[in-house]
Amino acid sequence: MNQISTVTDSIQTTAPVTLQGMLWPERGISTEGKIYFRLTGAAGLSQRQGKIITGPGGKIGFDTAFNLFNYGKFRKFCGIEDILLSLKGRGRFELVVYQAQREKSADRIYNEIFSFDENGAFSVDLNEIIDRQRGGILYFELTSLEEGELRDALWQTRQQPLRQPRIALSITTFKREEAVRESARRFDEFVRTSALAPFLQLIVVDNGQSAEIPNSDKVRVIENENLGGSGGFARGLIEAESLGVTHCLFMDDDAAIHMPVLERVWTFLAYALDENAAVAGGLTMANHRWAMWENGAHFRLSCKPRHLGTDLRDFSQVLKMEHESTVDAATNFYGGWWFFAFPIAAAGHRPFPFFVRGDDISFSIANDFNIVTLPGVVCFQDADFSDKESLQTLYLDLRSHVIHHLALPNMEIGRVALLSLPPRFFVRSFLQLHYETLEALNISFEDVMRGPDFFAENADMSARRADLNKIRKDEAWKDLEGPVPAEKIRFNPNSGWVRLLMKLTLNGHLLPFFSHYGNRRVLRAGERGRIRETWAAAQITYLDGSGKYFTVRHSKRKAFRQGWRMARNLFRFNGRMDDLKTQWREGYNRLATDDFWRDRLNLDQPSATAADHRQASAD
Repeated sequence: MNQISTVTDSIQTTAPVTLQGMLWPERGISTEGKIYFRLTGAAGLSQRQGKIITGPGGKIGFDTAFNLFNYGKFRKFCGIEDILLSLKGRGRFELVVYQAQREKSADRIYNEIFSFDENGAFSVDLNEIIDRQRGGILYFELTSLEEGELRDALWQTRQQPLRQPRIALSITTFKREEAVRESARRFDEFVRTSALAPFLQLIVVDNGQSAEIPNSDKVRVIENENLGGSGGFARGLIEAESLGVTHCLFMDDDAAIHMPVLERVWTFLAYALDENAAVAGGLTMANHRWAMWENGAHFRLSCKPRHLGTDLRDFSQVLKMEHESTVDAATNFYGGWWFFAFPIAAAGHRPFPFFVRGDDISFSIANDFNIVTLPGVVCFQDADFSDKESLQTLYLDLRSHVIHHLALPNMEIGRVALLSLPPRFFVRSFLQLHYETLEALNISFEDVMRGPDFFAENADMSARRADLNKIRKDEAWKDLEGPVPAEKIRFNPNSGWVRLLMKLTLNGHLLPFFSHYGNRRVLRAGERGRIRETWAAAQITYLDGSGKYFTVRHSKRKAFRQGWRMARNLFRFNGRMDDLKTQWREGYNRLATDDFWRDRLNLDQPSATAADHRQASAD
């Protein structure tokens, strides 16, 4: 880990620098008010004027997910000791500042009456009263003593940053023209008024060559061959490096973030003690924008989202999440590419040609990043991940999961654990009658055993996608004509004895004539993967909510044909495991490189200028 020393025992008396500004609800992004601030009594938000207006007794609370200040995180990772709270507004208020430490009730460290000055400003120096050793979370509450207003709240420091990051945002898009145009528009609008404009640039890598976004001084569009997210982000990284920037920020094409979080990320990277510091953005659920889907994740055998389901409106849950995320991340911690900012000099391994699925996991783990999450640095997704599972996504997931453990030395898990990984995928689809998916999983496993050169030769995955489309018949979505098939439930899937019988008989596959008397179930698309609902089912119909469906049916012949194929594959894999590890570790180091991507994308080798930029960043 590359550390930069900093002086923290003497506070530099210079003009304050804002570490974290205020985030506001925003139409089209999120209007979940309680994740920004809590208003009670005579207090109301004027969204048009961008301020909170209060009357006597009105309260504004900042015990919220997006506007708390994680002092412990800034102290630990950035060496910040000096802290001020600066407010902008009008009127006379009571201000209470709290410091919440782990497994301890919050301390009221400041409680005073103040009035904004004639310039509408007020600032309080917290240095003499804050408990530095314990760190923790800072937040505050205002009580209005007369008519007043609050326009902004800033956590600041007089310590100076260690560097001035230059960040290129890289968005990869494919045939999502409307979404990526909106993201580019929002970025362009934001950067016109941001003080960070000289340090920010947007690169749109258009894999579909259809976005039709005009180039500007801050937005650069690159038409690219469709090599999936891996190829798109690899191209974005190459282009970012050619601009001489220090950091790159991978983002999804819908980029549903509050643009001011870019300032939070820039500031954290500017102060980070570790030059390899990276920032992973969180992600909320599509149907509930107050619920966390993932705040960073771990990978071992499977993806394990951190803080899944955390209610961002519940401050006790938010505190738990923030305290837990302040500790050093494990070596198997990774950040999703919907929002991942990292130093280019530390990216010794470039994206591996997975096409999609798994590329972000290996990129985080293969490189020596020190990954941190920050309050409010969160993306809001429109699509539900649980609805995205399909024959193709499971094909992609299995192969990347196995490869991570084969190719990355720090993901070594042993023979038995690695042999257990393909059956984990297989059994779930077997029990749910997804026999076409079973075939795709077998192909996926066989592709891994073909070695890394197969991935190099099939970086666009066009041939394999065609193969998978030929397989997909029963599991293909079709228009629903007529009524939804009726459910027939003869065996209660929640009954203990029914579940036991189904486990012993592989969900009826060992019972004679089960297709004639097993349950007929109708489930939502998002319930694919939930085995409990499919116990004792001989027929399952899935509905996607837009008038499409598909139905799968019990078949012993299909089940055991693919089961025998998986058994043979496991036998072969066990015999070749040591050789495959050698192949994959060499191949990963060879393919996750600029040279591979430049050759595959038919790009020239970097100019002397670009090489100089890269060396300067490394130095």
